[in-house]
Amino acid sequence: MTPFPTPTPRLTSLSHGGGCGCKIAPGVLADLLARSPSAGAFSQLLVGTETSDDAAVYCLNDEQAVIATTDFFMPIVDDPFDFGRIAATNALSDVYAMGGTPIMALAILAMPIKVLPPDVIGEILRGGESVCAQANIPIAGGHSIDSVEPIYGLAAIGVVHPRNVKRNSTAIAGDVLLLGKPLGVGILSAALKKGQLTDTDYRAMIATTTLLNRAGADLAQVPGVHAMTDVTGFGLLGHLLEMCRGSKLAAHVSAAKVPLLENVLALADAGVVTGASDRNRASYGDHVRFAEDPGKAMKSLLCDPQTSGGLLVSCTPEAVSAALDVFKRHGCERATKIGAMVEGAPIVEIGA
Repeated sequence: MTPFPTPTPRLTSLSHGGGCGCKIAPGVLADLLARSPSAGAFSQLLVGTETSDDAAVYCLNDEQAVIATTDFFMPIVDDPFDFGRIAATNALSDVYAMGGTPIMALAILAMPIKVLPPDVIGEILRGGESVCAQANIPIAGGHSIDSVEPIYGLAAIGVVHPRNVKRNSTAIAGDVLLLGKPLGVGILSAALKKGQLTDTDYRAMIATTTLLNRAGADLAQVPGVHAMTDVTGFGLLGHLLEMCRGSKLAAHVSAAKVPLLENVLALADAGVVTGASDRNRASYGDHVRFAEDPGKAMKSLLCDPQTSGGLLVSCTPEAVSAALDVFKRHGCERATKIGAMVEGAPIVEIGA
């Protein structure tokens, strides 16, 4: 029998990063992808890597397109069941962000099998299975390896009508920006690692990171919804800049209107932030302008890596009410207007 450490180590102690904060910095990733060949020769590939969109989309026929994505990361929490739930919710989000509906998933599992006992690993898998059951899809297989750090996630497959595909590159000047979930997951995860997270804040973090973004499939059918993405490891500003670059537009964001999880502003003000937030700011800070200084803590939150974050929607002013109704119908009670897309070079301007 394998002698496992006693007591079992905290999951977050086994990884150098956690959740979507594990992502390679935006600038480094852009350099890597720039060396990759274009997939433009495949006419049925509706969405590839060109605009750093959330998933690949391949057109099968006039009525059907398949969405394919994969997402996995190291633990953001110590509870194995919660880790599995968060990772699965986050992976399925990319299908919803393209306007699609998941139909099945494959598990991606890499675990230090001499460090974590089978029951802990089993709880991670059970957490992922519970979310897929909630999404009404099977985990139909997967792949596992022995690894130094614990990693879990899904390869997710979905379907969408070709006319309902929502890219991150099709925003229009004059569109209103809506954000489906409050920011602050990265800061709460940093507080957890430091032993400074209250039970109430932990429950809030779990509630938002395990809330499926299934509103995306309905939002894709709302007339006037032009573009959509989800806010994850690059933070709100990073993913909004991807929308700006793809759409060849600028964006204005009101810092005061951006929804935040409770207590995260105070934690950020006390210096509880992630290293990924600083990496994000260093990667794209030259493309952010501050009409008014929102303060150091809010600047950190705007770059805070979100794990299983909310959908970011660009829609006409006339579509706002219907889109917010869709969000709320799917449990995103904090969904709100945060800004607008405007003519101009691809930058984000932050105002009051």
